[in-house]
Amino acid sequence: MSELTLTKFRLRNGVWEGRLTGATTEHPPEIGVTHQDEPVETVELTEADGEGWDLRITIPRQAIADGVQSFVIFDRTTGVKLGDFALIAGEAASDTLHAEVDLLRAELDMLKRAFRRHCIETM
Repeated sequence: MSELTLTKFRLRNGVWEGRLTGATTEHPPEIGVTHQDEPVETVELTEADGEGWDLRITIPRQAIADGVQSFVIFDRTTGVKLGDFALIAGEAASDTLHAEVDLLRAELDMLKRAFRRHCIETM
């Protein structure tokens, strides 16, 4: 079991950022990141103001592609998974968004009909 806790800050300009807390040593923890079971080499740890370590993961260019691209963040010392994130792009994202919009439209139409029926009945 790892003593580390990972909290995401943001994903911006191709860089995932978070904070690691709970490290008991003065040295940075050993953090690994994988994408499609391959190590991601662009991982930076800097000491945070106050407590913990700031983690920055630059997303490799080859990982920006159609479909779902998953990243796993883990403690190399213990092998415990600390977190993950995914990028969704291309047709997979388009299909998912279209399905969600269609579902929202259907629910909105249902609510409009119920509201109109209610207005007629209360007049």
